Amino acid sequence: MAEHTIASTTFERVALPVDGEFTISRGTTQEADLVTVELTDQAGRVGVGAAGPSSYYGESADSVAAAVPELLSVVEDVGNPHRQQPIKRRLAATAPDEAAARAAVSIAVHDLAAKQAGEPLYQRFGLDPDAAPETSYTVAIDSPAAMADHASEAVADGYGVLKVKLGTDRDRERLEAVRGAAPDARVRVDANCDWTAEQAVQNTAWLADLGVEFLEQPVPADDIQGLRRVTRQGEVPVAADESCVTAGDVPAVADAVDVVVVKLMKCGGLRPAIRQIQTAQAHGLAVMLGCMLESNASIAGSCALTPLVEYADLDGALLLASDRYDGVQMTDGRIDLAAAERGTGARRAE
Repeated sequence: MAEHTIASTTFERVALPVDGEFTISRGTTQEADLVTVELTDQAGRVGVGAAGPSSYYGESADSVAAAVPELLSVVEDVGNPHRQQPIKRRLAATAPDEAAARAAVSIAVHDLAAKQAGEPLYQRFGLDPDAAPETSYTVAIDSPAAMADHASEAVADGYGVLKVKLGTDRDRERLEAVRGAAPDARVRVDANCDWTAEQAVQNTAWLADLGVEFLEQPVPADDIQGLRRVTRQGEVPVAADESCVTAGDVPAVADAVDVVVVKLMKCGGLRPAIRQIQTAQAHGLAVMLGCMLESNASIAGSCALTPLVEYADLDGALLLASDRYDGVQMTDGRIDLAAAERGTGARRAE
C-alpha cells in the first residue's frame, strides 16, 4: 500500500549528558555522543532508532553521521520497511564497518514496520513479553564508598541485579563495598578486558565468595585461550563480550565461555542480533542482551528481543541525565514489554 511507503528520512547528532560520570577500566564518559534516526511513511507514522557508537570498535558519532545518509538512501530506495531481508543485506554491503550506524537504521525500520502493522515489535517476532528477564543496573568504577552508595541507591530504587565494573588496583575492596551495601542483590562483574588470565583465575576465588553470578570479559578480546582457562580453572561462570562481536565469532568462543553478550551496536541490528543469539544457544551457551550508553530510541529495540535470552543488561538510557525519547518502562528492573502498544515502544519525549 502506498501509505506504507517511506516518505522521508532524517537523522540528528545529539550529545546527552551522563548522570554524573560513567567510568570503566578504559576511561570515563561524561556525555554520550549519539545519532538518532527517524523514518516517516506516507501516513505520517514515524519509526525511530539511534546509534550509540563505541570507539573500542572503531566507531564514533562522526563516523556514524558520515555513514547514515547513504544507509538512509538504501532504505528510501527499497521503500517498504517490511522488506527487511533486502534492507539488511544492502545495509551490510553499504557500511560493513559501521555496525552502530546500521543498528540505528535497522531499529527504525523495524519500529516503523511494526507501527504500520499496528502491533508491538516483540509480537511481530512471536515473543512472550512475560519471558523478558530483569535488567541489571550498572555500578561504574568509583571510590569504594561511592560505589557502595550507588549500589545502595540502585537497590532502593528497586533494582535487584547489579553489574559492577572492575579493572582497578583495588577491585576486591570495591566489590566488598558494593556487596556490603547490597547484600541481597544478584551481582555480576565486568572487567572490560583488564585482567590477565592468571589474575582472573585468582580473582574468581573472592568473586565466588562474594556471590558473583558470572564474570564478563575478564581478559583481552583476542585472548580466547585466556577465556578458556578462566572458565575451566576459575570458580564462577564466564561471559564473552568484546571477544564475541557477531554470530561469526560464536564458534571460536563456544568452548571457552558459558555466556555470550549480544549488543545491537556490535552486530549491526535486530536480525543480526537474533542470528547471534540463536547461534550461541545452538552451541549450548546462555545469552545476555547488553548495550552501550544509548538513547531509549535504541534500547527499546533491544528490549523487544529480551524474551529470547537468559539475561539482560539494558540500562544504557537509565544512566543518562536526559533523553530525547521515552522508551520501554523498566520499573524495579522489570522490562515491561507488554506496555509497548506499537513498534519498539520508543517515542519522542513530551
